[in-house]
Amino acid sequence: MYLSRFLSLHALWVTVSSVIQHYTSAWGHYDVCKTQIYTDEGKFWDYTACQPEAIDMMKYVKVSLDPPDITCGNPPETFCGMGNPYMCNECDAAIDELAHPPELMFDAEGRYPSTYWQSTTWKGYPQPLLVNITLYWNKTIELTDNIVITFESGRPDLMILEKSLDYGRTWQPYQYYATDCLNAFNMEPKTVRDLSQQTVLEIICTEEYSMGYMANSKILHFEIKDRFAFFAGPRLHNMASLYGQLDTTKNLRDFFTVTDLRIRLLRPATGEIYVDPQHLTRYFYAISDIKVIGRCKCNLHATGCREENKKLLCECEHNTTGPDCGKCKKNYQGRPWSAGSYLPIPKGTANICMPSISSIGTNVCDNELQICQNGGTCHNNVRCQCPAAYTGVLCEKRSCEMDPDGCSQSSAQGAISLPRVILLLPLIAPLGLSGFLIF
Repeated sequence: MYLSRFLSLHALWVTVSSVIQHYTSAWGHYDVCKTQIYTDEGKFWDYTACQPEAIDMMKYVKVSLDPPDITCGNPPETFCGMGNPYMCNECDAAIDELAHPPELMFDAEGRYPSTYWQSTTWKGYPQPLLVNITLYWNKTIELTDNIVITFESGRPDLMILEKSLDYGRTWQPYQYYATDCLNAFNMEPKTVRDLSQQTVLEIICTEEYSMGYMANSKILHFEIKDRFAFFAGPRLHNMASLYGQLDTTKNLRDFFTVTDLRIRLLRPATGEIYVDPQHLTRYFYAISDIKVIGRCKCNLHATGCREENKKLLCECEHNTTGPDCGKCKKNYQGRPWSAGSYLPIPKGTANICMPSISSIGTNVCDNELQICQNGGTCHNNVRCQCPAAYTGVLCEKRSCEMDPDGCSQSSAQGAISLPRVILLLPLIAPLGLSGFLIF
């Protein structure tokens, strides 16, 4: 009896383990562009979609300010505290200890006293104190975490965060920030928590980050992860769903993609309803830190991104080339270039560039560079025999793409879903193993 129960328990646990392992891997990391596979017929390359890891993009940023002479210290000037207009310090660009240049917005943090960039004071009141801070990388990047701005002077009463997708030629708003959204921008105040899957791309005005000067109210966010959570769940456990949405919804993918960011400071923190014209040295902008986490956009054709001649370049694979791996190499233009695809999860589709007919003669496939993808088999170097779900010269396309309705996300993923694990729980519980299932 005990032996029979043990064997049943072992078989059930093996099944559950395989499901859990498959479910976790189904999220996909896309950190490998190709893997060599050995079979009885020889070695093959299995090509997969791939992307660089997310990094601190502020290590590679360049910054410009408009107007260019908006930084304090030239000439030296006095500035005072928001809470106490008689507690004052001096900004002097000629003295390192008293200077506040733009590079201090993204230097190493953790020092005391903290370092920060600072603008001139609002000595031109009632004319507005306007500052544009442009962050640019000369590279397309994909944001993967919240943009976080830490103000040393208190968060501004009015601000707009903008993005560009064409290296600063055109701009579009990312989010509006105000103490009174309706009065400032004629927009009802919202937070990202008011959005949904259907409205995730909505440009909102928030009052959440525009309070007066307080020690605990210096940080301002643009929430990337909260928007991811509409598709991946509150703890981002279901990345498969997010990747599927990014793959099939261009507007969503573009929303998290930028070449430049612009911080438009429109009114400094005042801490009160009215500006005190007798103490204008209290009003200015000061930023101690900006965080931007993202990855180089390489169109799912690279896992690395290097800096060369002060520019970020993808280390392209799949026979692609260009700063974003956006075109096929010479002699690999046998079919039009295409970005890689996250689908089917977990490995995606590489969409490698094919050798030109003139460069390969009569060979269509081989076991080195022109390998049949997605389980296809090369026959005499002249054709790929594809599985039923795939088509194309190298079995690189899903057959469902030819259907009028296209491919659904569920048909493309092919991943084992969590409900299959849950259905096994009633069987495991009597055996005392329910505690082993941890998600």
